[in-house]
Amino acid sequence: MEENLGVQLFERTSTTVLLTPVGERFVHGARVALAAVGDLLETVAKHSAALGGVIRLGTPPTFGPSFLPRFLPSLHKQYPDLKIYIVEDRPAAIETAVAEGTLDCGLGPLFGERSLMFVPIGRERLLLGVPADHRLAKRRAVSVQELKGERLLALGSGHQLLESVQRLAKASGATVIDDYAGTSLDAIRQMVSIGMGCSLFPELYAQAEFRNAEDVHLLEIEGWSETRQVGICFRSTSGRVAHFQELARRATDAALELGIG
Repeated sequence: MEENLGVQLFERTSTTVLLTPVGERFVHGARVALAAVGDLLETVAKHSAALGGVIRLGTPPTFGPSFLPRFLPSLHKQYPDLKIYIVEDRPAAIETAVAEGTLDCGLGPLFGERSLMFVPIGRERLLLGVPADHRLAKRRAVSVQELKGERLLALGSGHQLLESVQRLAKASGATVIDDYAGTSLDAIRQMVSIGMGCSLFPELYAQAEFRNAEDVHLLEIEGWSETRQVGICFRSTSGRVAHFQELARRATDAALELGIG
């Protein structure tokens, strides 16, 4: 392949073989092309309108654990033959995996990959979590201006919540702690509880994890209306588009029950 293309795809040493930058782009394109071929074969071979078989579903840990317990039981009851394999990862990594065919679809915050179809199922509010001894902890709501100078904790790159925290910091004059990138909302929550900063938490996570919490208090942010759109993404070339659209309809029902529809 290198000879035919006239470029170096692999960097070879006596102990390792590494992809060159051109090689990485080539491999990604090859995976997308193979996924498209697989989608074509599925389209030709599809034989049932019923939602069944196996679906490889990617979801971020900031959404899936709070949503799936309400979504999956009713889905399984209606479609007992459907098998769903769940993979947790960052939204950006899920997009890539869906585009390359490693995953069938993704469920969670708004995906930015333009080559994928995205079906919205609902929107989550974003709430501010502060330590129990924070100057604002006894309040129900806080204005954007009152956050000036506050230190905000955020998840690492590839998470939409990082972008939301950055936008809140810009709007309020708060600062994002740039020497730490959280790996999970649970880790961020623990750091907030010991006074290392404040952070944003999605509505469903807050409902599930802050029900009886005393060490972190949640506040609404007045004058800042940002929400987090969630939905299902998949390849438009897939032979199972009708299946994924049905999955999105069922997910929309679950979102309505949870109050984010």
